Amino acid sequence: MTTASRKRVLSGMQPSGLMHLGNYLGALENWKALQENYDCFFFVADWHALSTNYADTSRIREFVRELLIDWLAAGIDPKRSTVFIQSHIPEHAVLHLLLSMMVPVSWLERNPTYKEKQDEIKEKDLSTYGFLGYPVLQAADILLYKPDFVPVGKDQLPHLELTRELARRFNDIYKKSVFPEPKEHLTKFPKVLGTDGRKMSKSYGNTINLSDAEPVVRQKLKTMVTDPARVRRTDPGNPDVCPVYEFHKIYSPQELQAQINKDCRTAAIGCIDCKKLVADKMVERMAPMWDARAALTSHPSRIDEIVQDGSARAEKVAKATLAEVNEAMKI
Repeated sequence: MTTASRKRVLSGMQPSGLMHLGNYLGALENWKALQENYDCFFFVADWHALSTNYADTSRIREFVRELLIDWLAAGIDPKRSTVFIQSHIPEHAVLHLLLSMMVPVSWLERNPTYKEKQDEIKEKDLSTYGFLGYPVLQAADILLYKPDFVPVGKDQLPHLELTRELARRFNDIYKKSVFPEPKEHLTKFPKVLGTDGRKMSKSYGNTINLSDAEPVVRQKLKTMVTDPARVRRTDPGNPDVCPVYEFHKIYSPQELQAQINKDCRTAAIGCIDCKKLVADKMVERMAPMWDARAALTSHPSRIDEIVQDGSARAEKVAKATLAEVNEAMKI
């Protein structure tokens, strides 16, 4: 199937820190699969990182670079996907500005993430125009490339619905069908817990990063919390409440999972041995990525070439869409 005949998919990721297993298992594995059947546009959303990190931008360039290395090492193929950086395409900012002229403030205030994030991130001042309006930039990111599908989890559906509402509003005001309404490509995200048993998150400092070396991964797993009720080695455990067992579900074959489940409940295996077994399986899966990372890091010009090529392809699409927008608005 040629690229031209494929349906288009668009997705992005913020460079707000080093990429961890939650990001990989929740998004990147899905992106890799989408490459097989869709014309994929994947971008680093560096401007979005400013919505919560505007006061400290010292590591954004580093995180952009690391994110790109992780994507490529994990199997995102620049020959099959358009890989680019949001800020390299100024049309994102222009469309964001134009859409912001017509979006009702009430639409932004009802965004569930707006209040949730403010409650969650108390140490930062998020009462900014940029944070309130980031769904408009998100809509511009999407509509600029007229994708057929956007990969989302159920919790992200309100964001996509706002994008569709803005597309309808623009088409209605200017009496031209410039923007098709993108459909959701619903993604099931696996349950990925951090080393402290909570959801794996940069803000919790409980992550296993794709860039972590093997000894670091093993050490993090060694210190990971287990069944809190299992105090002594001779105590039977409960895999259903053990964060380490969640990794067995992801990385270990069915037979090993069943054996661990049984042995844990009868105290035939201790937590240290259980962690070593899952560490071995995790390292086995991560080793090819580490090798690919090392190769990319030793050839930095290769990353620059990929971004340059991807940006050129993205820019062509973005400029064509913005020309349609300007024509519809008569500006």
